Amino acid sequence: MRSMSQTLDEVLAANAAYAASFGDRAGLAVPPARRFTILTCMDARLDPAKFAGLAEGDAHVVRNAGGRASDDAIRSLVISCKLLGTREWFVVHHTECGMATFTDEVVRQLLAGASEGDFVDWLPIRDRKESLVADVRRLRNHPLVPPTVQIYGFIYDVKTGKLEELPEASAAGRAAG
Repeated sequence: MRSMSQTLDEVLAANAAYAASFGDRAGLAVPPARRFTILTCMDARLDPAKFAGLAEGDAHVVRNAGGRASDDAIRSLVISCKLLGTREWFVVHHTECGMATFTDEVVRQLLAGASEGDFVDWLPIRDRKESLVADVRRLRNHPLVPPTVQIYGFIYDVKTGKLEELPEASAAGRAAG
């Protein structure tokens, strides 16, 4: 296992090399050039830049445990749309997600003695497809989400790297007009 200082040293060295060749990226606009946002899981096996063919400045990427449509994810998505002009959102869940391995009660037991954990909905995933459709529906029906935003639902396969659209999720996210 790496020590904190070894990891810190590696990150700082990588950043120094990156900054040395930063070049024209200083001129990137704040709004994403391709006008879309990806909401996906924080799982380290998912690299949205690679699986969606993104370059810096192309799209917003919002990540959380499970890629769920949590209140904070909605906050970021609404800012992305209303202030920075994104018009399409991709909600991407994935195979072998750790969020499918526990329940709220399991987390609360792990946090025994920390009463604040009793008030958190940890948003575990019981059924991958059902949770994806539910997240897209939550976004589509949220009063702060403009009806003109198209919302797609995909499942990323961690064994093949493929995105598979879930038609019922994308249908639930269809934009008005």
